[in-house]
Amino acid sequence: MTKSDIRVCSAWASTHDRPVYTLSAECPECGAEAINSAPAPFDPADPYGEYRRRARDAGPDTN
Repeated sequence: MTKSDIRVCSAWASTHDRPVYTLSAECPECGAEAINSAPAPFDPADPYGEYRRRARDAGPDTN
């Protein structure tokens, strides 16, 4: 099993009290579609990483 095999109910915020995790393509409790719960993989060659870090370090936009 890899990290991408774990899925979460796509409608958990409106249907359930907490996230419902599963290995199947649909939620076992409500039947909604289950989506990938893993974050995007880290890529050291990320072409937009510099901009994202610069925005993070600058703080929130106060305009």
